[in-house]
Amino acid sequence: MEIKSSPKSSFTAKHIRPFRLTWRLHLMLLPAILVALIFKYAPMPGIIMAFQDFKPWLGISGSSWIGWDNFNLMFSMHDSVQVIWNTITISVLKIIFGLVIPVTFALLLNEVRNIGLKRSIQTLVYLPHFMSWVILGGILLDLLSLEGILNRLITSLHWEPIMFLGDGNWFRATVIISDLWKEFGFSAIVFLAALSGINPALYEAAEIDGAGRFQQTLYITLPSLLPIIIVVFTLSLGNVLNANFDQIFNLINPLVLEKGDIIDTYVYRTFQGGQYSLATAVGIFKSLVGFVLISGGYYFAYRVANYRIF
Repeated sequence: MEIKSSPKSSFTAKHIRPFRLTWRLHLMLLPAILVALIFKYAPMPGIIMAFQDFKPWLGISGSSWIGWDNFNLMFSMHDSVQVIWNTITISVLKIIFGLVIPVTFALLLNEVRNIGLKRSIQTLVYLPHFMSWVILGGILLDLLSLEGILNRLITSLHWEPIMFLGDGNWFRATVIISDLWKEFGFSAIVFLAALSGINPALYEAAEIDGAGRFQQTLYITLPSLLPIIIVVFTLSLGNVLNANFDQIFNLINPLVLEKGDIIDTYVYRTFQGGQYSLATAVGIFKSLVGFVLISGGYYFAYRVANYRIF
């Protein structure tokens, strides 16, 4: 007589047995989960400060409630509006060039047939990614100062020296170009991986039909890269209000605050000034906008490139 297992025991066996095989992998995730819980989720009750006139000596429970006053103040202050505009301008330009340059570099590097030369170029362009902005900021301060190498070269051509880090417009250009120089090589890795996955038979068929390298790139390579380009663009939308605090903080100075100050550096200075509630309100606004944009971008990627996380 055959004895059938109960649904409960079947459910247990179905879920426990795979876990027994993969518990080591789950254990490896534990440190990352703990870091996320401690530094990302544990501080979240602090967002209550955005709706209070927070006083440190009274704490969250003792501070008075003021509703939406901090948000109204945020949008009424000239500095806040300018800071939001600066952040969007710098971030959008970084996203655009940070997508175009790595794709172009990946396409050009893919055409290099000498393996040794190809790997040497990859190593050289990857290296800046692993250097911190503390080090790079010091290097840029020396290179771009009025007495730096670049301005000495400019004055040797009988041109006026340029205040790269003392003029707002030049500061924005310097921030964007230096960020591209640091990150474009590492960002190109995902596109190089996508290029290696394209079926070589497509290129062989195109070559038989008389298509040149440019036509093959235009009609085979770029359409094959389009889904991953859309995915990378979608993921970068969540950082549209994150213009890289480390970089700006190490390069900014009072001369360029009007055009170089971003939300993160503004919040940092606001916290230093003791305006904790206002700084929290600005941080919530940034997170909300990022959530909306990345959600909309994810839906766009799903509709256009059929990209799904689940």
